[in-house]
Amino acid sequence: MTTTVRAGTADETRALGRRLARLLRAGDLLVLSGDLGAGKTTFTQGLGEGLGVRGAVTSPTFVIARRHPSLSGGPVLVHVDAYRLGLSEGAGGRLELDDLDLDTSLEDAVTVVEWGTGLAEVLAEDRLEVEITRPHGEEEDDARSLRVRGVGPRWSGADLTTALSGTPPTGH
Repeated sequence: MTTTVRAGTADETRALGRRLARLLRAGDLLVLSGDLGAGKTTFTQGLGEGLGVRGAVTSPTFVIARRHPSLSGGPVLVHVDAYRLGLSEGAGGRLELDDLDLDTSLEDAVTVVEWGTGLAEVLAEDRLEVEITRPHGEEEDDARSLRVRGVGPRWSGADLTTALSGTPPTGH
């Protein structure tokens, strides 16, 4: 299942994250991709708000991974920035991701991996792939396009379109 939605502003991007958070549960993996400045961290901030986690969600570029415990008994949000890991293409990047020991927290957390395409897919059979794009050139503004694709049995039949539209999801 793949759905594409538009966010006209950074606030709308956060709102999409909050909406998607209603579908998420411990063990879910999200792999985010998009150009620098596309809105990956902004989207993750919305996920954190929707999950009700502690601490400001900021880019973990220099620490590589941050854990945000739940304030309401929900899952921990693990936010990973694999940008520097991705720079060491191939097996080296995968080894560094493995060194983070994320698989020990996957079952107990919602794990978001920015810049994770080509690296993080090995962490879980089920995942959401979120590609965020922004226009470039003269017409550049805050508008973003988010393409969300569910992979694996966990997401087969999930109504991502309804979840992202703001209508409360049913059956998940």
